[in-house]
Amino acid sequence: MWVLLLIPSCAAAVYSCLRLVRVAAIADALTGRSPHSAHHPSGVGLYETAYLAGGPARVVDLALVRMAGVGRLHLAHTGWTTVVDPRGRGRLERALIGAIGPEGQCRTAQLKAVLAAHPTVRDIGDRLTDAGLATPAVVRDHALRAVRQVRYALVGAASMLLLTVLLTAPDGAAARTAAAWYALPLVLTGGTLLMARVDVHAYTAWAAPAGQTLLRTLPCRHVPATDDDLLTAVAISGPAAVQDPRLRAALDS
Repeated sequence: MWVLLLIPSCAAAVYSCLRLVRVAAIADALTGRSPHSAHHPSGVGLYETAYLAGGPARVVDLALVRMAGVGRLHLAHTGWTTVVDPRGRGRLERALIGAIGPEGQCRTAQLKAVLAAHPTVRDIGDRLTDAGLATPAVVRDHALRAVRQVRYALVGAASMLLLTVLLTAPDGAAARTAAAWYALPLVLTGGTLLMARVDVHAYTAWAAPAGQTLLRTLPCRHVPATDDDLLTAVAISGPAAVQDPRLRAALDS
């Protein structure tokens, strides 16, 4: 009986691990050749920094904090965003105001979801990807799914082992034999996840290895002293860097 449980556990472990290894190889091939522009990060601004640190959602958070800070938006802790000044300065601000709609007010959560998928935000990611600083979206998505699949295989094998031990408990020899066989999928998936921490983990972040190196060189104050410090802190750390509890609640709503 326990052999019937072992077979799918081993199959899932082998398939998920092979898929993760393949994803790692593809990621190495796609991100290992950084264009020359990756060596010139001086043009990386706050929105680019936000994308590298937290992806499209971080870019949106930064835009909201920036516009609220100069009085062009009102962010309510009740979860509503209201336009105060409808004149956008730059593509991203105009896209944000357009996403709010003609009524000049919308739910903050809805606004963040719409703007994160806006072509203006995607263009930021595309430029960083072309510069070798951001992980290509397809690579990141495949890496995350592959790692998740190996974790599911590990949990499934552990669950099947527990069930097998319960079924074979009266027969100590059979239980020990089953446990020995289940060590195969458990060691395979566990070892692959450990490997992924070294070889694949970098590709699950928004920033490519070159972009992560760049982020580590940026200063970030835990207690921002100026508006520029606050914007930099939000770009790097997200809404948690906002000291005003009402504004932080508005961003999290």
